[in-house]
Amino acid sequence: MKRSTTPSFVLELPLAVAPGQERILLGRFEAARRLYNAVLGEALRRQRLMREARAWHKARALKDKKERAAAFRKLGADYGFTSPALSSFGTECKNAAGWKGRLGAHETQKVSERAFAAVEAFGFGLRGKPRFKGKNRPLHSIEAKSNAAGIRWKAATGCLEWNGLILAAQLAAEGKDRWQQEALARKTKLCRLVWRNLRGRRRWYIQLLQAGTSPRKHEIAAGTVGLDVGPSCVAIVAEGAAALVGFCPTITQPWQEVRRLQRALDRSRRATNPHCFGPDGTWKKGTRQSVFSARYRNLKTRIAEAERRLASERKRSHGELANAILSHGTVVQSETLSYRAFQRRFGRSVKVKAPGLFMQILRRKAESAGGEVRDLNTRALKMSQYDHPTGQYRKKPLSERWHLLGDESAIVQRDIYSAFLARCVIDNRHHPSHIREMWAAAEPLLRQARWCRPQPASGKAKALPTVKPSERVACRRKPAIDHSPDAVAATREPGNPDGSAFRTPYL
Repeated sequence: MKRSTTPSFVLELPLAVAPGQERILLGRFEAARRLYNAVLGEALRRQRLMREARAWHKARALKDKKERAAAFRKLGADYGFTSPALSSFGTECKNAAGWKGRLGAHETQKVSERAFAAVEAFGFGLRGKPRFKGKNRPLHSIEAKSNAAGIRWKAATGCLEWNGLILAAQLAAEGKDRWQQEALARKTKLCRLVWRNLRGRRRWYIQLLQAGTSPRKHEIAAGTVGLDVGPSCVAIVAEGAAALVGFCPTITQPWQEVRRLQRALDRSRRATNPHCFGPDGTWKKGTRQSVFSARYRNLKTRIAEAERRLASERKRSHGELANAILSHGTVVQSETLSYRAFQRRFGRSVKVKAPGLFMQILRRKAESAGGEVRDLNTRALKMSQYDHPTGQYRKKPLSERWHLLGDESAIVQRDIYSAFLARCVIDNRHHPSHIREMWAAAEPLLRQARWCRPQPASGKAKALPTVKPSERVACRRKPAIDHSPDAVAATREPGNPDGSAFRTPYL
């Protein structure tokens, strides 16, 4: 029987943990790691035996989907490859190890279910073979099945309780964080204890799974927004706004600094583990690094901290942009894209900008606000090739950033025009009459924002100046920067001349 699901959201709070309490927590997390490895090994063994059975090959040959699924379920029950069976095995391991004071029944079952889910996903081909967790790959979270036993949140005292351990949460002062107060007023479904390394120190947090939808921090509006997502920027067209926004403008990837740290890390590894390298300096196959010096650990911590800060700022920046988009409409329409292809073609840029993460955050926020992100058929619609006055498609190179309309009435920025067409799509189809109607309302806005320009009459100069071959070298030279107020005003983002379209630091 499928469990019923209700809306929920996560509230994370930092915990005040004393050194003695941290030692107790680390002991419990170590017990959970060993339990996970035991259940993982048993799950892999049972899965291997099940696949070696003749009944398995007979079930794979069945054509009817219902019969095939029923045969696989029976095989799982016969060989004990089910979540309840492995949870019982995990409980037996916990009792045999004498960890009654460390792990409760709820935590034991959740750790066992976590191991079973990893092996099941491997069986379905959704992920690679799960690995055992060594001391250098510990568990970072433990959760309970409900807020009734095990890891519990006490709203009256603002503390976490777990087998006699009481940890106080660091809450905001009264009236300082309205969202936190409204979130704490909701019912708590379950708790999750998490730790992370921040600036070289271990920090502890509690994540509360609260019932209902998240309280709103920002205003939202009903409407449809069209997006054209690229590897480093996104074009946005709404009813009263249009902008071409770069992802994560506050992030500057320290490529040289990270490269220097990685080279120092490699030198330290070679100096302390000479048995791992051959005479030519290459790694010996089959050897393992056995010495981890203090300098090596310090360099690894510095690299991890630099990447953590970048990831945190990236997530914050994406969330800010998603909130700005939803303030113009909760129904977002965008083409279906392969973000893995972006990684292959624009690896360094995508590593810094992470357009796939942005779409994931936008989708979650839109659904939480009662809207949705609609995926449009890229191959059928061909946004960058379509021309609504003529209804024709014309391929353009990536270097061609402006689109000349078929009736030669105007030229419009290519990405902005694609976002406009995405906003006009109905049922994954272009409707020329509807697009013309929407264009009549959008063209004045685009011209005011300088994303659309009138095309001069025939026989006159082109609307966009071209650069002669003899002038290209001169154009590459970096001009002197003028910081006067008039010069700064002249370089204002053309998509938002007065700063009113999107009230974010992006424009």
